[in-house]
Amino acid sequence: MESAIGDLDLNIRTVKNLLSANLEKYNGADFVFLPELWTVGWDCPSLSGAAENLEDAASLKMLRETAKHYGVNIIGGSFVRKFNDKLYNSCPVINRSGDLVCIYDKNHLFSYYDDSEGDYITPGDNPVMVNIEGVKLGLTICYDIRFPEIYRAYRKAGADILVNMAAWPKSRKVHWDSLTAARAIENQSYFVALTQTGLLANASENLGHSMIIDYNGKIEDEINDIEGAIYAEADLEKMYDFRNKCTVLNDIKNSYEVIEK
Repeated sequence: MESAIGDLDLNIRTVKNLLSANLEKYNGADFVFLPELWTVGWDCPSLSGAAENLEDAASLKMLRETAKHYGVNIIGGSFVRKFNDKLYNSCPVINRSGDLVCIYDKNHLFSYYDDSEGDYITPGDNPVMVNIEGVKLGLTICYDIRFPEIYRAYRKAGADILVNMAAWPKSRKVHWDSLTAARAIENQSYFVALTQTGLLANASENLGHSMIIDYNGKIEDEINDIEGAIYAEADLEKMYDFRNKCTVLNDIKNSYEVIEK
């Protein structure tokens, strides 16, 4: 989707309409995934103005109502969560009944190339893997993708599907396409990679290249530049069979201490 910078109410209406239209189209979907900071867009100075308390967040209210109405689990991208005097870039996970199951707070904050997320947002402390109906999802947000350690930790913990919700720029397209495929392949896991599209406040552009990638690095479905949805079925039994035949994780050494000579 393309977020309107700083316009929380408009973005909620946009996502509600997108969800309704596509859940009617893809009737029976089990999971829906949204991009990072869809409530406000990627513009660091605008983050505080779109901050919401968990207890009365309008964005969460809409997602919970949608999840319950369509009977679908929603991995809700991220919103700016206000807690005491701190702000977090937080991903809400909502089940089919409309219950908030958990929150993941972005662990790594991006403050390079004139961006300053770390000046506004407090980093989360831990990875969060959520088990929904027997499917284990490892949650990450945008800049987290540059840290393979978090994905390896998820895989070792039994993750089936790895997720990265982003607002990624076109200027770093090669990074996005390479890192998403690598995380899927090296962890033998399905990877849901989604990012916003559209212009940003500084006249740069979001990449708008969302993908569903299988455990071999094959793109099952993708979308570029436009608002909309993609769809794929994850064959977890086939993935487990592949993992059992190619037991890469068993070859990891206990230590990789570097010896300098």
